[in-house]
Amino acid sequence: MTQDELGRSVGYQLKRVQAALRAAMDGVLRAHGLTTPQYSCLDVLGQRPGLSNAELARAVFVTRQSMNVLLQHLQETGLVERPSTAPSGRALPARLTEAGRRRLAAAKADVLAVERRMNSPLAPNQAEELARLLARMAEALTD
Repeated sequence: MTQDELGRSVGYQLKRVQAALRAAMDGVLRAHGLTTPQYSCLDVLGQRPGLSNAELARAVFVTRQSMNVLLQHLQETGLVERPSTAPSGRALPARLTEAGRRRLAAAKADVLAVERRMNSPLAPNQAEELARLLARMAEALTD
């Protein structure tokens, strides 16, 4: 692909945005002692407490093995709690601790500022339409 063709490629531009967003999030989350996957895990658990390792992995776009390591670290640092034995089956439902809720709230303000900066070149209706279009594109690839 030529440089001009890359500039017109939706996939290439999506990858550019994803890499820039990840770098910006990593930058602001460092001050909170979090990585982007750790923040994403806390954010998902804040909205949907009690998810299993596998459910969290799917929601955060990491492998189950990576999520297990991530959850162990969040448990060790007191941000997440899981029972020592599964209430049923093998899944250990995870929940935020009070410290996890506080850390998430503090970090969320900085992450939202990054998202506002990313969306700043767009009018509000354009950002909403872009989100709808991206969701449709993802659905087209997963159907």
